[in-house]
Amino acid sequence: MGSNNFIADINPDSMEMETMMESRPSDNINISKKNSTAPQNIYHQIFAGSWNVGGVSPPDVLDIQEWLRPNHINPPANIYVLGFQEIVPLNAANIVVRSENRKICEKWNSLIRAALNDPDPKNNITQDFRCIISKQMVGILLSVWVRSDLCQYIRQLSVSCVGCGLMGCLGNKGSVSVRFWLHETSFCFVCSHLASGGKEGDQRLRNANAAGILSRTTFPPGPFPNFTTKILDHDRVIWLGDLNYRIYLPDATTQYLLEKQKWNLLLEYDQLKVELMEGHVFEGWHEGVINFAPSYKYYKNSELYFGCDEKRKHNKRRAPAWCDRIIWFGKGLKQNQYDRGELKLSDHRPVRAIFMAEIKVLRDPTGFQSFLSDRIICLPNHFEECFNDKYSCKWRSNFHY
Repeated sequence: MGSNNFIADINPDSMEMETMMESRPSDNINISKKNSTAPQNIYHQIFAGSWNVGGVSPPDVLDIQEWLRPNHINPPANIYVLGFQEIVPLNAANIVVRSENRKICEKWNSLIRAALNDPDPKNNITQDFRCIISKQMVGILLSVWVRSDLCQYIRQLSVSCVGCGLMGCLGNKGSVSVRFWLHETSFCFVCSHLASGGKEGDQRLRNANAAGILSRTTFPPGPFPNFTTKILDHDRVIWLGDLNYRIYLPDATTQYLLEKQKWNLLLEYDQLKVELMEGHVFEGWHEGVINFAPSYKYYKNSELYFGCDEKRKHNKRRAPAWCDRIIWFGKGLKQNQYDRGELKLSDHRPVRAIFMAEIKVLRDPTGFQSFLSDRIICLPNHFEECFNDKYSCKWRSNFHY
């Protein structure tokens, strides 16, 4: 069973990357002077990452640079979109009461800030990334960080949450979505945790969760009636999270192919790819080639998959699977990297993808873009939340469900 239907191959010649990967505040000035009023395309690199942390509170000394800033990423991304699942245990108290556990949320954001803004050891250049929004719904957290000089070009920032858990509405499963405009291009990022379960037919629950998120996620239209309100209305869309799709194989066969690192054979029986090819879910979406080991399920703080240690007895065995995925929709995104990190805090490994995004820019700094940008800078105080750090909170909004 082939996988080409799930891979997007954008011609590199159509994506002009020479100077746009490190575009600075003057990126709307360093545009050729011909056709000075016509839109111009620039390019920014986006890091999308997802990690199910299994309800484990991170230690203060946890270093997540291995995941966010691996040595082979050069230059670093300009935008980081980081999704977490199970940042709190999914017990009745956290699900029904909708406990915000703000301290856990702030702890993860503090670790992100430290990882992104530490000086680059190669050249000792300090980065300056700022959190523009951080939203938690029960165990799901979506945190978006942007290089500080790009903040002035962001507008129409908003968030939408959908609960798909118990009774079809509680937040133990579901999604947190964020949308904004960068220059004249709209972005939407979806972080989800879909229904679990390895039994035959459980994939249909996950399909239903995905369909419900697509239909129920709605953003405010803003001051203009033609602004986008649904996920697929946006120009660039990336979906990340613990999608929970498993592998259609007996455990023994899965284990054998895993030991031989026969990823292509295993992926022929990957539920997400099968459901997509049969037209049951995510029609028109794309995923990059998977050349890494399944991200689930490990013993915590171990290299061993759950059930593979003969010294430990278990009531039920859970076969490894690529539960954690990153997919995208539409044109204008070229995926340059898709792999996983090796942090061992939980029973999942984090995954990451690097995209080059095409962005439309108006050449006239006094035009429509400037009109809106000037107004989004002046956010009212009730949308702001102060943090005890050295960074301005003007661009950081923290909403709680």
